[in-house]
Amino acid sequence: MKQFFLTVAGVFVGLMLFLVGVPFLLIVMAAGATRPAPVPAHSVLHLDLRGGLTDQAAQNPFAAFGGGGTSVMSVIETLRRAETDDKVKALFVRLPEGGMAPATADELRLAFRHFRSVGKKPIYAHSQGLYPSGMITSTYMLGAASSEFWMQPDSSFQAVGVASEAMFFKRFFDKYGVKAEYEQRHEYKNAVNPYLYSDFTPAHRESQLSWMGSVYRSALTTAAADRMKDPAVLIRDLEAGPYSAQEAQAKGLIDRVGQVNDVQTLALSRAGKGAKLIEFDDYAARSKRPSAKTGPAIAVIGAEGPIVTGTSGSASPFGGDSTVYSDDVAKAIYDATADKDVKAIVFRVSSPGGSDTASEQILAAVKAAKAAGKPVVVSMGTYAASGGYWISSGASSIIAEPTTLTGSIGVYGGKFAVGDALARFGVDTREVHVGGDYAGAFGAGDGFTPDQRAKFSGWMDRIYAGFITRVAEGRKLPPERVREIAKGRVWTGEQAKQLGLVDELGGFYQAVDKAKSLANLKGEVRLKRMDGGKSPFEALEQALGISSTSMRTLAASAWILGDPRSEAILDELATARLRAAPGGASVLADTPVR
Repeated sequence: MKQFFLTVAGVFVGLMLFLVGVPFLLIVMAAGATRPAPVPAHSVLHLDLRGGLTDQAAQNPFAAFGGGGTSVMSVIETLRRAETDDKVKALFVRLPEGGMAPATADELRLAFRHFRSVGKKPIYAHSQGLYPSGMITSTYMLGAASSEFWMQPDSSFQAVGVASEAMFFKRFFDKYGVKAEYEQRHEYKNAVNPYLYSDFTPAHRESQLSWMGSVYRSALTTAAADRMKDPAVLIRDLEAGPYSAQEAQAKGLIDRVGQVNDVQTLALSRAGKGAKLIEFDDYAARSKRPSAKTGPAIAVIGAEGPIVTGTSGSASPFGGDSTVYSDDVAKAIYDATADKDVKAIVFRVSSPGGSDTASEQILAAVKAAKAAGKPVVVSMGTYAASGGYWISSGASSIIAEPTTLTGSIGVYGGKFAVGDALARFGVDTREVHVGGDYAGAFGAGDGFTPDQRAKFSGWMDRIYAGFITRVAEGRKLPPERVREIAKGRVWTGEQAKQLGLVDELGGFYQAVDKAKSLANLKGEVRLKRMDGGKSPFEALEQALGISSTSMRTLAASAWILGDPRSEAILDELATARLRAAPGGASVLADTPVR
């Protein structure tokens, strides 16, 4: 009993410290943020890309506790300010040793090129090694866009190509009595192929090699142009590797060899007397300028991650993963439509898809904005595939990076039947139901009956046909043409443009220019963010105010205390919600290798 009271007292003290201490800390931080230190007269910005990037800034104020970090959007916006800031003399970039999401590298490259051409300022990139992990050629491409590309002496240069590996579970399932009962529309909708087959199907292999080849060629053609080399020569030299840093320099693949301190010292010496190295996030906070409150504006609305129904209020306030909640995004679009100052909308999409009904809710909001006379321009990030393409298809214009993964116009759904597998361990699954036979279709014990399979198949056909119809209407293409290029196939932005699924190739600021053009806006136009993120106090109220009797509070507390078991379970449940929801159909694409 004594231990019990000690435990209760400890929990009470911990909660009081959290409820009082965290708000106090946030207030102190907010007060400090109003008086940022001035930027030194001679500054070199330090951008470290080794920790990875999200596409968009986290709306959740506690996302950093869940692993959230710098975003692509914050980097490119900050570079736009820095390029005209006389105090900023150069940019020093630390490259990751592995691959990058191709469209992320494309977007950053555009920002680097703009920084160099408009600001007339150098960029020094340094790598401690390039290893064959994911899209390593995209990392190399970004380094090639710098003024000087450095590598650490004797480090490994292995940007020789791109590989992707998949695990197939069919033989494992057969051995242990698991049945994967899934329907696909159609042969290129490969997200569940690992459960259904023991190897790549011809369509799966074709699709993978097609988009991977497009990304590879795009990255190296771009790198060759930036390094003023013949693309064929560059590809030949890269594929003949791997090399040491010194060998890569000798072949003209990089510029210089040296330690991190060497390039940092050189950058500071060239920046002027007394130059200081400033962390990128620190500069971003210091250099923010108050935006105008009135006048014509372009609304910027973001959507990153899997698409689900509901609002962010149903999620843990301490999670770092991005999710597109249909209620939140649709509301933001309707709010922008009703705002008299907003003349157009730039909708930034980076999503592999998700729920068809959630996607439809967002698409309806996009159509409503257009009907109200406000152009909607989609800027595609890392991917805008399947449901991500569904919500984009009705836009006034779609702009994608050359390596954005898009399309995947298709649908899949089904279940795992594990009754036979569990029976081998003495676990018997029995189901009862009332009503029609289809009420029990998604029980986990047995596979579909023939009648259930026929009804489920018909439902999948209707969802697929609806997807085709929406794309045909939004893109002004004949339905027959959409069916030819759909079938669940993933395309790169470059390929999608040739097929009529994308209007232009470019990044976020190209989308802003397009929105200005469609809205007949001239000169400088303010960008008005309308994502609707929570304040820290709203997040606290959600976590600990009204939900004390729910599992949400326990989950949030476990997250705060760093319980890895709770976090793992919650992550698994989030994945299961998308991939194995009973009766659910998913317009979800394979996520790309990075």
